Amino acid sequence: NMTDQFAAPSILTNTTGAEGKEAKEALVLFYDKWKNEALVVDKWLSVQAACRLPGTLAGVQRLVGHEAFDLSNPNKVYALLRTFGANHRHFHAKDGSGYHFLAEQIALLDPMNPQVASRMARCFDRWKKFDQARQQHARAALEKLHAINGLSNDVFEVVDKALGAGGK
Repeated sequence: NMTDQFAAPSILTNTTGAEGKEAKEALVLFYDKWKNEALVVDKWLSVQAACRLPGTLAGVQRLVGHEAFDLSNPNKVYALLRTFGANHRHFHAKDGSGYHFLAEQIALLDPMNPQVASRMARCFDRWKKFDQARQQHARAALEKLHAINGLSNDVFEVVDKALGAGGK
């Protein structure tokens, strides 16, 4: 069944990384078989975004361009981007790359679906709990979002609150 078939790519992704030869093959085979089942594809996206091994951000960046991902589809956004935002190792990477990547995606998503974009922005809610280096990167990503001309009220409100700023 699908659950058993999903176990192999899931385990391989989390032990060798999505770029490992075996994991790559298993992910391709699984996707090819289940690509017409939207909820199964969501699981396929999520397992790659949740990986704790090196290379996860690069993999997520590639998946944003994959035929399986559609920024205008909330379920795909939650499966890939929200899962990445919950990936503490890579979203909160010390170099800030996770923060900047997600902020860029929020900026792209906001004109299409401000409500979903604002939910993605909630990934930044706890940025002040991290060390100084991470706080600086998170603040920079939030400030860049905050400064976008025409940012929706939904996203602006979440970002403004996260920054502790004073409103529009």
